[in-house]
Amino acid sequence: MSFLAIDIGNTRLKWALYAGPQPGSPMLAHGAQFLENVEKLAEHDWAALPVPTSLLGCNVAGDGMRRRVEEQLEQLERWDLEPRWVASSAQAGGIVNGYDHPSRLGADRFVALIGARHHVLSRGRGQAPKPALVVMVGTAVTVDALDADGRFLGGLILPGHGIMLRALEGGTAGLRVPTGEVREFPTNTSDALTSGGNFAITGAIERMHRHIVKRCGQEPVTLMTGGAGWKVSPSLDIPHELIDSLIFDGLLAVQAHRLAL
Repeated sequence: MSFLAIDIGNTRLKWALYAGPQPGSPMLAHGAQFLENVEKLAEHDWAALPVPTSLLGCNVAGDGMRRRVEEQLEQLERWDLEPRWVASSAQAGGIVNGYDHPSRLGADRFVALIGARHHVLSRGRGQAPKPALVVMVGTAVTVDALDADGRFLGGLILPGHGIMLRALEGGTAGLRVPTGEVREFPTNTSDALTSGGNFAITGAIERMHRHIVKRCGQEPVTLMTGGAGWKVSPSLDIPHELIDSLIFDGLLAVQAHRLAL
């Protein structure tokens, strides 16, 4: 009953093979490819894997990229596996989607919220559930709020640090300098750019944290994921946890829920 989870982001495709389609199942293998290299999946990353029983993916890179990945799966003839992809909906995996148009919520945000809800419930067995603050730090940054009942209240989208730097380089003369360090009081341009981007992101996170406390009357569980989370985490002044597998955890929860129906 092995299960293959696929997360196609804006920059990379990440995948993980699990022993079963349930949260907490052991991870048997994992890997990643930059999107320009997805044609290597069939011959390299997946060639020696045991045949998965089921597959579920999350894709924010568009239909063209989805088709390229599906072509890689078709090359693995022994798999004979039908790929399925998560689409955001009004309700799934223990959360209620409060977006004005639920289907327009990014699939990665939707799945990460489901993964976060699973973590909140599994850690608080025997206790009342807590709200959650779900942060993904990648090419873009999302900062999303779940109340204690699992309702998605809303969230923020802002540019990742790389996009911020490229925007400044493109619009301002003289700022093509190496990445610097995060400083409280930067005294050179490199440090000023790095610190400005970092504090913009952490400031948005901390503000949403205050909004949740005001709305829900208690501190949320703050979970951070994404390839650049480690860059932001040291400067964030609220208790939080880095969870690299949050989207995979959400895909496992979605698949388990589908099988239980």
